[in-house]
Amino acid sequence: MFEVKADTNWRQLYQIGAAAALLQLICIILAVTLSATVGAAPSTAQEYFDVYAASRWTGLLRSDFCYLFLVALYLVTFPALFMALRRVNATLSLLATLFTLVAACICLSTQAGYSMMYLSERYAAAINETQRMQLLAAGQAILAGDMWNGSGAYMAGILLQGGGIIMSLVMRGSRNFSRVTAYCGLLGNAFDLLQHVLHPFLPAVSGVVIMFMGPFYLVWFPMLARDLIRLSRKSSDA
Repeated sequence: MFEVKADTNWRQLYQIGAAAALLQLICIILAVTLSATVGAAPSTAQEYFDVYAASRWTGLLRSDFCYLFLVALYLVTFPALFMALRRVNATLSLLATLFTLVAACICLSTQAGYSMMYLSERYAAAINETQRMQLLAAGQAILAGDMWNGSGAYMAGILLQGGGIIMSLVMRGSRNFSRVTAYCGLLGNAFDLLQHVLHPFLPAVSGVVIMFMGPFYLVWFPMLARDLIRLSRKSSDA
């Protein structure tokens, strides 16, 4: 039996959360596809400027916007999960949601794509080498503090995956979510947290760990969508 007695008012939120989870799955697939076809995100300001100079669209596609949208969608999925799990453990569900919302806001505010596009335009219009050097320095400064490299971004990753681990642990005590959903979320976020923590110190090891986390995420997001849709249907029948 599903725990839905007092949740009828949240049916639409569950439906929106399910749609967001499916979109997150699409974001992962698109990000991997674009990385394999168009190319990974540039690692230096000069590379960013060269890519944008060749094609603005290619620059945007290589600027990790898929991952940015993936993180932004957590602003929808986790409120839905909180409402679904608050009766199981309100404290842990709330902490997981707060961790995730804070992490998402940090990532959204530090993504470098549009800033690098703006600087690339200024770089292309620069009239002397001094201006170009200044713009390159500005670009490197932005990359140093973006959603992948900054201190805030490092903590955001810990909060984001930590929130996923906590929420997945809470799911284990709920009959509204399957064991597959709970354990895929737990393992996917745990491997992601591990690779994130290790990346600045052991990047080679981190790269190996990434291969383990991916399959669990590819199951977790559609399973979240399925469970939230089932919960919304049970809520409408309550």
